[in-house]
Amino acid sequence: MLDNHLLEELATFAQTKTLAETATKLNITQPTVTRGMQKLEEQLGVKLFERHPNRLTLNATGKLAAAKATRLLAAQREAVTRIRNFDSSHQTFPIATTLPGPLLYLQHIQGHLPTTTHLPTTLLAPERVTAALTSQQAIVVLTNQPLDTPLITSQSIGIERLAVNLNQFMYQANQATVSFAELQGLNFIVLRDIGPWRDIIQQAIPNAQFFYQEQRAALLALTKSANLPFFTTNLSIFDPTFTTNQVTEQRVCLPINDVAAQMTVYATYLRTEKTRVQPLITQLSTHWPN
Repeated sequence: MLDNHLLEELATFAQTKTLAETATKLNITQPTVTRGMQKLEEQLGVKLFERHPNRLTLNATGKLAAAKATRLLAAQREAVTRIRNFDSSHQTFPIATTLPGPLLYLQHIQGHLPTTTHLPTTLLAPERVTAALTSQQAIVVLTNQPLDTPLITSQSIGIERLAVNLNQFMYQANQATVSFAELQGLNFIVLRDIGPWRDIIQQAIPNAQFFYQEQRAALLALTKSANLPFFTTNLSIFDPTFTTNQVTEQRVCLPINDVAAQMTVYATYLRTEKTRVQPLITQLSTHWPN
């Protein structure tokens, strides 16, 4: 059985190319590295290095051994992470989301969820959904795209519906709903981090300008002093900085009737976790606002 610290020394030497830099990077002495490399050669029963005056280089066998050592160490670190995440996930119930609206929703209904539920504080990148689930970083991830693979599946829990808040004297405000096309050419105040809604509104509303704000508080302050339209959804009511005072008597909140303004939200999880996650999915669906 090869010692991990010897594999670490070999992999580090392959990166640094010198004993001195290897020793510095691993915070050990150079003689320790030299003895370690000699011991590794003895354990493997092969020659790994070409020894020159004042210089040591890997031979072909050594390069292969270093590549294998690098992969073994990475696999070991991944295994340790997965084991720890698995243990943590069975003590807690970590949830993640790629969408800002459902993040507000989760925080609002936290009191209805099991006490072991662990809610996120930031959004998960969409491309990391599979990795988060397979590593047990999350047991359920809320997404706007379903996954259907041999390992992962999704269930719909609700729909996030986009609306626009217009000045009551705008001609578009004199109707029950509005389309993206009817909003063309307008200027909007928009929160910067609105997930996939950002691409949707930019692509769907012709000739519009969007003034993006980093913070919700700044956006809401501007809606009090400016007549520019702004967007909300049926999940905006869960925003702690959002109040009904923001939709004043001078504002009309109109649902957007395009299909693209209706975003289905999915609970995505490992198929092997279905029994465990089903009660949570039922709760999420039950409390979802219309």
